[in-house]
Amino acid sequence: MAGTSSGIVAGLTAAALGAVGFLAYQAQATVPAGLGGRAGASASPSMTAASTPSYDPTSTALPGGTGVGERVVYSLDANRVWLVGQTNQLERTFRVSPGSVDPPPGSYWVTSRSNAITGSDGAPIEHVVRFTEVDGLAVGFSAAVGSAVRSAGDPVVRTGGIRETRADGDAMWDFATIGVRVMVIR
Repeated sequence: MAGTSSGIVAGLTAAALGAVGFLAYQAQATVPAGLGGRAGASASPSMTAASTPSYDPTSTALPGGTGVGERVVYSLDANRVWLVGQTNQLERTFRVSPGSVDPPPGSYWVTSRSNAITGSDGAPIEHVVRFTEVDGLAVGFSAAVGSAVRSAGDPVVRTGGIRETRADGDAMWDFATIGVRVMVIR
């Protein structure tokens, strides 16, 4: 009887572990790439640098191949952002000033926001919308407050802040809530 009982227990344990593993897999598969594991640590595997659309930096038109639905599209080469609504309508486009650290092209999700803080360059900033991390440095959109202005790509200070005007920062703040997709392209 002892051999039968241990076999039943082993079978139930294996079934329980299998069920837990399957549920964990299902849960991970439904979490946006930027929210799984380390928040925003990497681009989603479905959108690699090789498959990420590039963009003509002289155009203000919304780039093709950046997905469907509500999203922020950010072009590294054009230093431009597009805010695209749920029905794929362009709500706003504007130029930005990148920090010294760029995120790799790919698909991310807004992982955190701060209304007002001090940036890594010491400038007071507002409406911070973070979507990834590069080498331990948060990367996101923000607007400098007052006359605080930094030059783009300052080689002395490592910054992941992609700076917007205050009006554009207000629009980004209203649009890009936690979980909104951010598509980074060349």
